[in-house]
Amino acid sequence: MALRFCSPRFLVFVFVVSAIPIAYIISEERAEPTNHVFHYHSTGFFRECAKWDDQGRRFLASFLEGGVGEIHVPEDYAPGVVLQETTVVKDFDLAGNSSLGIAVDSPRNRLLVVTADLLRNKYSALAAYDLSTWNRLFLTQLSGPNDEKSFADDVAVDADGNAYVTDAKASKIWKVGVNGEFLSVIRNPLFTPKEWYKSLVALNGIVYHPDGYLIVIHTFSGNLFKIDLHKGEEVKSIQVNGGSLVFGDGLELISPTKLVVAGNPSGRLVESSDGWETASVVAKFKGPAHRISTAATVKDGKVYLSHLVGMGYPKKTHALVEAVF
Repeated sequence: MALRFCSPRFLVFVFVVSAIPIAYIISEERAEPTNHVFHYHSTGFFRECAKWDDQGRRFLASFLEGGVGEIHVPEDYAPGVVLQETTVVKDFDLAGNSSLGIAVDSPRNRLLVVTADLLRNKYSALAAYDLSTWNRLFLTQLSGPNDEKSFADDVAVDADGNAYVTDAKASKIWKVGVNGEFLSVIRNPLFTPKEWYKSLVALNGIVYHPDGYLIVIHTFSGNLFKIDLHKGEEVKSIQVNGGSLVFGDGLELISPTKLVVAGNPSGRLVESSDGWETASVVAKFKGPAHRISTAATVKDGKVYLSHLVGMGYPKKTHALVEAVF
């Protein structure tokens, strides 16, 4: 017999079904972590990206509601101590936009921050901030309401200070000069899969390789690309063996031959022995899946995955989880 929507039996059914994921999350949160975790308190539920700033002994995290925070790690830090997030960037002229991918540009003592209209895809920009004063150095608009729908997502910086920003909506890469001048757009047919649904989330994580090229991931297809800046921004698909990179998000180059891909599952280690013409998935790491890993960073030679979702109220607790491959 069919369940009536307001019947006690139906309400019990809904309660049981909804309790299953809640019970799973509670179980995961109470479980003792097997690897080191930096926990920190913040005022927001969602933190898109975190990167380690070695000179300042701090993690820097971008806010999905807009802004940037710093999480200092003291010299006498004791494992298990919950750190505190302090807001360092909150631009009122960018209110309503999300802060997304960030890149620490240590040689120029600045932080690059991607800003975008998360819901309507009508605004994308790149900002730079001085790491000492937090003064904004430039704000470069990449797209507006009269342009094609775009969603700036992540950023990498090359040896000369040029920035490359991925567009997760329109499958392109913006190039911005060292002083914030808009330079060009990189497009290529390889960036667009044949299946329309694989372009729902397109180009995402991006890194600069010291040999002069970019490595970028396409999230819904799992395709990995090499863009040679010394060869007129030539684009090649990297043949990846040993596993899929579908749902790959943020990238972190931990050596010239090793790349960490955050996403689902929590993290994958990819290696190449031929200058990233081909690559192989050599290891996977399973972290707190309910928190959703979005970015990777390196502190003291160890890889840490940052996660989108914080837990708790009124203080939200976020996790930077060491990924051991």
